[in-house]
Amino acid sequence: MFKKSIFSLSCFIALMVSCQNTSKKEKENSPEGNETKTVEWTTLSSSNSLEGWHIFQNETGEKTGWSVSDGVFTFNSEAASGEGNKSLITDDKYGSFEIQFEWKLSAGSNSGFMWGVSEDSEYEHPYLTGPEIQIIDADIYGDDPENQIHTTAALYDMVAPSQVMAKPAGEWNRYHITIDHGKNLGTVVHNGEEINRFPLHGPEWDAFVENSKFSDMKGFGKYHEGYLCLQDHPGIISYKNIKIRRL
Repeated sequence: MFKKSIFSLSCFIALMVSCQNTSKKEKENSPEGNETKTVEWTTLSSSNSLEGWHIFQNETGEKTGWSVSDGVFTFNSEAASGEGNKSLITDDKYGSFEIQFEWKLSAGSNSGFMWGVSEDSEYEHPYLTGPEIQIIDADIYGDDPENQIHTTAALYDMVAPSQVMAKPAGEWNRYHITIDHGKNLGTVVHNGEEINRFPLHGPEWDAFVENSKFSDMKGFGKYHEGYLCLQDHPGIISYKNIKIRRL
């Protein structure tokens, strides 16, 4: 009887430990667990409105140039009116994130994607604070070695892409951009190929800025949380399938 009781007690203890371990694993793998928690992608391109976006410093509502049709955002510089920069920026601020979108442009035109943008009145343009991933008709610079820091998928005026993956003007391209301040890493995947990576702070970043047109801009790259921006520039540029997730 004593041995049987000991055996039963041992089985009970083993069962309790097993249940505790199972419960712990279920908690770790649940949506509330930190280890496996994932953030869903959020769509930033509404079908027929600019919901979630606004034109940079457009308090009076006089600036125009952007239109929306079937989820495609388009800037046409010839149709734009109002004084000042007409770039499109998010209503929300972002720190570390991944973003995916498609873009196409007319021949000879250009635009850009920026992050860490401040809308403070002391900054007349988004590029005074926000680093830019270049979007441009790649034929403008071609193979010119001195201008690869200005071509498609460049970290503008600072880091050239390893290769140019741009499709001709008038065709859709895809970007997948990651900005991760925790890992101190930015990457650009263009049409399925990673072709650019760079730090976001530290000595190497400081050297890039010092050797660029942004060296005298006191707010440039200083906002680790800021607005995202689709740049206005001469020509016609379209964006679609914009989605983002925070890191």
